[in-house]
Amino acid sequence: MNTAEWILVAILSVSLFIFIVVGIIFLVKLMGLVKEAKKVVVKGQDIAENANQVVSNVRGMTSIGGVIKTFADKYTDPKYKKEAEGKEKKDGNKSKKD
Repeated sequence: MNTAEWILVAILSVSLFIFIVVGIIFLVKLMGLVKEAKKVVVKGQDIAENANQVVSNVRGMTSIGGVIKTFADKYTDPKYKKEAEGKEKKDGNKSKKD
């Protein structure tokens, strides 16, 4: 091979090496960007789910049926029922003393 062919082969091999290195760096950065995008999507889905829960809670508290259900659940729950009975006994004892 003559000198011109050696120079051409050297230039092409160096440019191919640079192209491959830049491509690898680009792929690594792109994979990091995809991971960050996935985190953003997951966070957005969590926010949307929380917004749906807030909307359903507000919907339940703004309708008459929802308010009645909330109070009924509160007073039929055994924990609250014991507290309510305790208050009634205290109030009943006070009225008997008076």
